[in-house]
Amino acid sequence: MSKILYCIAQFTPKEGKFDALFETLKALEPDTLREEGCLSYRVTKKIDNSFAPGESMPIVFNESWASVEAFETHCQRKEIVEFFERECLAEDGLVAAYNVTAYSDE
Repeated sequence: MSKILYCIAQFTPKEGKFDALFETLKALEPDTLREEGCLSYRVTKKIDNSFAPGESMPIVFNESWASVEAFETHCQRKEIVEFFERECLAEDGLVAAYNVTAYSDE
């Protein structure tokens, strides 16, 4: 039985803030990839492709974690909490909208 937790974290930047938000999110990658239980953690930009015409926010983290516990530990890390407080919740943050969802392959 798989215990892997998959997470999709989507972000829409405020107008004119795409590059700043993308770089801010990329800066979270190196330390996160060293966390116990992190299987993959990659920030991506939406691209146009005729074979994938769906709707999405323009910046998306694709994550996989060895367990729910590893994911929840990551979410409580100081840097992650501070990112959401500073960029998503603060009025002057870089994020206009965000959506974080967790998935299982079971």
